[in-house]
Amino acid sequence: MTILNNMALESNKKIKINFNGVDLSSDGGLLLIKEFAAKIGLLKLVKKLFKTNDHTNNRTHTEPDNLMQVIYQIIAEYFEDDCADKLTNDPVMTAILDKDALASQLTLSRFWKRMDKDTLVQFDEIDRKMREIV
Repeated sequence: MTILNNMALESNKKIKINFNGVDLSSDGGLLLIKEFAAKIGLLKLVKKLFKTNDHTNNRTHTEPDNLMQVIYQIIAEYFEDDCADKLTNDPVMTAILDKDALASQLTLSRFWKRMDKDTLVQFDEIDRKMREIV
């Protein structure tokens, strides 16, 4: 029987979860969401299949990372792009995205502007492959 006093995530072994009551976060459930996304293969699919038609290679925040940041923000009820500026150094968000800092509101706004019909086709492909898995 597993005791939940201390456990590690499979998707990121550096993250340890304990229930000692220190440094609590209301967004801690996102760690489990990331674990689930990794387990069902969503993270790998997004990294493999998602890109925009912008061919800039020297981005600090990749397109798949931006997409996952937006998804996690929405799940955590941070619906506006400008929430990213408030979350820049949030320990839970940076941990689930495995980054030192999140993409800013400006970066996410530019990310949305790069969306086109090709990205919709990619979303369709990701959805189709996810349905095959689950």
